[in-house]
Amino acid sequence: MLKAGIVGLPNVGKSTLFNAVTRSHKAPAENYPFCTIEPNLGVVSVPEPRLEPLAKIAKTQTLIPTTIEFVDIAGLVKGSSHGEGLGNKFLSHIREVDAILHVVRCFEDPDIVHVTGSVDPVRDIEIVTTELVLADIEAVKKRREKIAKDVKRADKHAQLEEHLLEKVGAHLDTGKPANTLALPLSPDEKIILRGFFLLTDKPTVFACNVKEGELATAGQNPFVQKVRDHVKTHLACEAVVVSAQIESDLVDLSPDEAKEFLQELGVAESGAGQLIRAAYHVLGLRTFFTFNEKEVRAWTIHAGDTAVKAAGTIHTDFERGFIKAETVNWDDLMKCGSVGHARETGHYRIEGRDYVVKDGDVLLFKFNV
Repeated sequence: MLKAGIVGLPNVGKSTLFNAVTRSHKAPAENYPFCTIEPNLGVVSVPEPRLEPLAKIAKTQTLIPTTIEFVDIAGLVKGSSHGEGLGNKFLSHIREVDAILHVVRCFEDPDIVHVTGSVDPVRDIEIVTTELVLADIEAVKKRREKIAKDVKRADKHAQLEEHLLEKVGAHLDTGKPANTLALPLSPDEKIILRGFFLLTDKPTVFACNVKEGELATAGQNPFVQKVRDHVKTHLACEAVVVSAQIESDLVDLSPDEAKEFLQELGVAESGAGQLIRAAYHVLGLRTFFTFNEKEVRAWTIHAGDTAVKAAGTIHTDFERGFIKAETVNWDDLMKCGSVGHARETGHYRIEGRDYVVKDGDVLLFKFNV
C-alpha cells in the first residue's frame, strides 16, 4: 500500500490532522513540540463518489473504496539534517513514504506555541525544505563516494549514476529541491533517480491549516495566499486548505451530521477529502472498478498501467493467466443505465493485455491458470 507522510514544523496541526483524516485518536496532539516521536500509521479510504451510482447498477449495497496509508511524522526543526530535535530519525521516516503532505500553519493563536515564535508560513516552508535539501546533499555525497571505484574502472551503470548525481547535486547546492530539476532526463535516468530515494524528489502537497471560522473564506487569508503563490512559483506543487480543528470535530459525527455541520460553516466539503484526493493525485494514481452481485470495488493503479498489470492488483492468478478484459468506462455505463444497454450500444469492449487502463474504467477480467 502506498504511503503519504504528514510533515511540518512542530505544533502546526499535523497530529490533529492525522487523527481527523484517519478517523482515529492514535496520534497525541499536545501544545508542545515533539509530542510525536514514533510515526503513527493509519489507513484511509479515498473518497470515491462514483461507487454509489455504480452500486445501483450492480444492484448491491456493498461498496469497497480504494485506500492509502497516512503516516504522522514528528515535527522537523532547523538543524534536523544534522540531528537537531531527533532530526536524523525523523528524516529516515520521511524517506520511507511515497509522497509528502506538508502541513503549514496559516493562523494566529497566542494560546498555541509556535516553535519559531511567530507565524510566517513561507519561512516555515523554507525551513523544512532546506533541511530536506541538506539531507539530500549528504545522501548524494555518500552515494558518489560509494560508486567512485566503479566509476574509475569505467563501469557503465556507475558512470551513468555519477553523471546524474552530478546534475542533481549541483541543483541541490542552489537550495532547490530535486523535484524542480528542469533538465530533461532519459527514461534510464528517471529510474536511477528514483533509486536514490531523495527526500525532495517525492511528490508533495501543501496543506494550509486555518482556523475553524476562516475555512469558508480561506481564499482571502493572506497566509494562504502567500503559501499558494510560493509553492506554485518555487516548488511546482499544489496547496489545499484544511482546518485541522474542524476535521477533528467531524471525526465522531455521522455523515449526515458532518454534512450539516459543514453547511452551517458555509463549507461544501471536508478539507480532509480534498487532501486525500490531492495525495492520490500527486502519486500519479488512477482508479478502476470491478463489480459482481456481492460488491462494487475501487482499485488503485498507476497512470499508464496496462490491463494485465491492473489484473495483477486483484490477484496474481489474474495476471498470470490473463486472457482479456471486458471494458466499459464509468461515464458510458452511467449514460446507458445498465450493463445490457451498454453492451447493445457497443460501449462494452474487449481489450488485450497491453491496453492502458483509464481512470474510471469498469473491468471484468477473463483468465485461465
